Amino acid sequence: MRCLRANFFLLLLPLLVVGTPVSCLAEAKQPRHVVLAVGTSVLNVGYPMVTLPLSLGYWTEEGYDVDVQPVGSSLQAIQLLVAGNADFVQANASAIIQSAVTNKLPVRVVMANGVTDWSIAVPVDSKIRTIADLRGRTIGVFSVVSAGVSLLQHSLKQQGITVESAGISFLPLGLGAPPVQAMRRGQVDALIYWAPGVASFRNAGLELREIVPPEWRTYPDYSLGTLQRSISSDPDMVVAIARGIAKATVYALANPECAVRIHWRRFPDTKPSGVDDETAMRMDLNTINAQLSTLADGFRLNGGRQWGATDPAGLARLQNFLNEAGIISGSLPADSYLTAIPDFYDRVNDFDAEKIRAAARTCEVAQ
Repeated sequence: MRCLRANFFLLLLPLLVVGTPVSCLAEAKQPRHVVLAVGTSVLNVGYPMVTLPLSLGYWTEEGYDVDVQPVGSSLQAIQLLVAGNADFVQANASAIIQSAVTNKLPVRVVMANGVTDWSIAVPVDSKIRTIADLRGRTIGVFSVVSAGVSLLQHSLKQQGITVESAGISFLPLGLGAPPVQAMRRGQVDALIYWAPGVASFRNAGLELREIVPPEWRTYPDYSLGTLQRSISSDPDMVVAIARGIAKATVYALANPECAVRIHWRRFPDTKPSGVDDETAMRMDLNTINAQLSTLADGFRLNGGRQWGATDPAGLARLQNFLNEAGIISGSLPADSYLTAIPDFYDRVNDFDAEKIRAAARTCEVAQ
């Protein structure tokens, strides 16, 4: 109101004052505050698609002040979204589908970032080569209800095997030191974890080989999501946030080491401690490259032409898996999960990707 009164005064006195007060211009240009809830507990270097836009100013250029908040699980992120405490989520696509089918929530996939990156990690000299070799083995897992357990059960079922008939047991270990210790002590024969988790085990000194059933990486996974009301009321905002993530992905893939250094600058507490810089870089490159591998596979899975493009066929495959695994009961048309904004992916990719790659190669920001 103060600015409106000032502007009205200017209209009345054009000969005395020739412009809007500077303070009002500043207020008019204030970026819009947006909250992005991320399904993770710690924003470490493994989330470049949502942390790099902050450091590189991609969202600021679009006119948005984005608050990226780690909130725990994907389902917790979606709960904040539905409650109106977040505008976007970075969450597992399976959680988005589960929310839509089971709870009838109008959550949409704005852009598919990666593919399912779970794997079965075994010691490099292990005799385990296929999932059939897991008969009679003990497998360390984050929890007995984690997605990796469901994926393995589904893959075994396709071969006519059940966990019970194969004598497979699961040992819940969480994350951090316990899985590493269990492997070293021989308490488990394998570990089923997502890619950055496996990278953390390697950083702790485990020498691992990964087994990935081929169908696992055909499922879309980590995705940017929002509610239908945001899409309907402000499609330009949805495009802008997605574009920032697309730019950041291009940058990180072009120079992962630079992306790590930028992350350390903005989030210094996440840099590995107790080691020299060379070791810290090696460790964080393991982490970020694990994530970048899934982002690159997601790009290829969805056509390999436009960043963030989401093929409904992939969502249909994931929905079928969730039904067969007993995680959901029911289905929606796969394209109903998408934004339906006209020319959406064209608009998201309306930037000079080669210019971004060139900036990454020289690591201009990190100098």
